[in-house]
Amino acid sequence: MKKILFLTFFALMFEQIFAQTVEKRWTLQECVQYALEHNITIKQSELDKQLAEIDQKSAVGNFLPSFNSSARHSWNIGLNQNITTGVLENQTIQFTSVGFNAGIDIYKGLQNQNRLRRSTLADLAAQYQLSKIKDDISLNIANAYLQILFNKENLKVQNQLLSLDEQQLKRAEALVDAGSIPRGDLLENQATVASDQQKVIVAENALLISKLSLAQLLQLEKIDNFDIADSDYPANQSSVMLQKPEDVFQKAKTFRIELKIAETNTKLAEKDVQISRGAYQPTLQGFYSFSTRASNADRITGAQLNTTNPTIESGSFVTVDGITYSVMQPNFEYLFGKAEPMFDQFSLNKGHNFGIQMDIPIFNGFAARNAVAKSKVMLEKTKNAQKLSELDLQKTVYTVYTDAQGAFKSYESAQRALQSRQQAFEYARERYAVGLMNSFDFNQAQALYANAQSEALRTKYDFIFRTKIVELYFGIPIFK
Repeated sequence: MKKILFLTFFALMFEQIFAQTVEKRWTLQECVQYALEHNITIKQSELDKQLAEIDQKSAVGNFLPSFNSSARHSWNIGLNQNITTGVLENQTIQFTSVGFNAGIDIYKGLQNQNRLRRSTLADLAAQYQLSKIKDDISLNIANAYLQILFNKENLKVQNQLLSLDEQQLKRAEALVDAGSIPRGDLLENQATVASDQQKVIVAENALLISKLSLAQLLQLEKIDNFDIADSDYPANQSSVMLQKPEDVFQKAKTFRIELKIAETNTKLAEKDVQISRGAYQPTLQGFYSFSTRASNADRITGAQLNTTNPTIESGSFVTVDGITYSVMQPNFEYLFGKAEPMFDQFSLNKGHNFGIQMDIPIFNGFAARNAVAKSKVMLEKTKNAQKLSELDLQKTVYTVYTDAQGAFKSYESAQRALQSRQQAFEYARERYAVGLMNSFDFNQAQALYANAQSEALRTKYDFIFRTKIVELYFGIPIFK
């Protein structure tokens, strides 16, 4: 009794959540489409695709020249070199410089070309990964959708069983009052009705939880009124199941994303080897720079003889009659004037520098050799992963094909069992009606019939889902 009360409370709690009027009933196609547009995992993969596209643009940019400019203005206060005379003086000078630089890779061991090809492959790999995630999510949506359909059908079965047992209970009460059957039969019917009520509550809970699971899988903001359309999916044998599993596998090899991802990863590893080998080769770069400057320091306007000290020693010596004399020279002093206008200085002080530069790698601490060796190891790993991916695909195809065949056989067996249980139940009801069967045996026959109905429903939707998986590997989408 406590268990029944707990389940009743649990059901009422979920009924409160889903109590509002359903505004929209979702079809399978709508569920899948909504998930593909709003799922966070897909959005993350789309961002990875955008990053790959940005990397591709960066790889294209490696072929373009680089341009940079600079400007600087400074104050030199105290003892510093006079840029006009080159003499250290205590002074305050403002100095402005402007520069422009350009460079371009002429040859870089084909690394730029290989990086561009690699970025194109990386963009393709990101697209494949996005497609795989979409396939996986579509399959999960279909599974959750079919689970709701099964729970709906199962709830109908349990309600029908409860309705039949309630009718039997009323009949038993009337027969007990008339003294036609013992009171024990009435108690047996009461226990059966209570058990049926518990099964209905469990079925309601399973339905509500399956709706909640699908709503959360869709990542809906509001799930209190979520429901799906009451679609009828017939359990027909798919034409794909007429194919041999080897044929399904060969078809899957031509388009399955798993193999394309593995193949692209191998090509990426091959490009990494080529890029790392480029470090062995010389690089050739072209460069050009332009610079100019201006200052507020006084400029030299001329020179005149120093009247106070007209001569100075030149540092040279001559010897006359055994006597060495120091050679004197005129002592000039500079004449200073105000600095030229700034823009005139920029024009006068401009300069250009251009040329080419070649770097030849000789020894770099085995960095280049180790990079090549590491990239080769990664290439072998990706080749092995590609082989494993094909083996995994083959195993998966044969597994899902076998599971679908088994599910179909289980469904056929469940259908035959249901027919037998239905006939047995009809026969038991006739015997019970004329008093040739007691309540316990009749309830057992009825319970077996209800279990057969539930099993037929379970195997039906299991077969539909597993057939969908096989069709997916054969190139048929989840919904048509």
